[in-house]
Amino acid sequence: MSGIRSDFPVLAGMVAPGARVLDIGCGDGDLLDFLQRERNIDGRGMELSQDGVNASVSRGLSVVQGDADWDLADYPDGAFDVVILSQSLQVLHYPRLVLEQMLRIGLRAIVSFPNFGYWRVRWDLATSGRMPLTSDLPVPWYDTANIHLCTILDFLALCEAMDLRIEQGLTLDRKGNARPIGANPGLANLLGEQGVFLLQKR
Repeated sequence: MSGIRSDFPVLAGMVAPGARVLDIGCGDGDLLDFLQRERNIDGRGMELSQDGVNASVSRGLSVVQGDADWDLADYPDGAFDVVILSQSLQVLHYPRLVLEQMLRIGLRAIVSFPNFGYWRVRWDLATSGRMPLTSDLPVPWYDTANIHLCTILDFLALCEAMDLRIEQGLTLDRKGNARPIGANPGLANLLGEQGVFLLQKR
């Protein structure tokens, strides 16, 4: 059975009704399905796993198999209102390049990721000396697809280096409660289990 993650309502709140949306790394299509029901979007998806593509298509969703690190170059400029990369930034080989492509083919980009600066992650690493396991990082290091874990501060620095405008920056806890990052990003980096950003080119 499909599941609605606790962050879905927050992501949906960043998407205008009727928007043209591309969901990168859409998995089984849970977020696309949610956005179609809640925001009446014109949705498309890209998923690396053939099983994920099959599951999405069986739900009536328009999803193609593709690798975000390479295949976004095939989309024309400005093809979407919003391009979403939800909980997949850390598995990319070329995250900066993917962000560039997202903001080429979309007017806005939404990016969410597990925050490796979260205090529980820091505590587990400091006390056990081993890679932490949390609700957002539940797989042991030797089985995980994650290759580019980052913190909220790391992501803010990347946005600055790319000269991106952060229209909205939030932290989420495990229940999906959102808080603005605001004027104290160091505190947000410590207390936020996830980071969620709505981005535009300047």
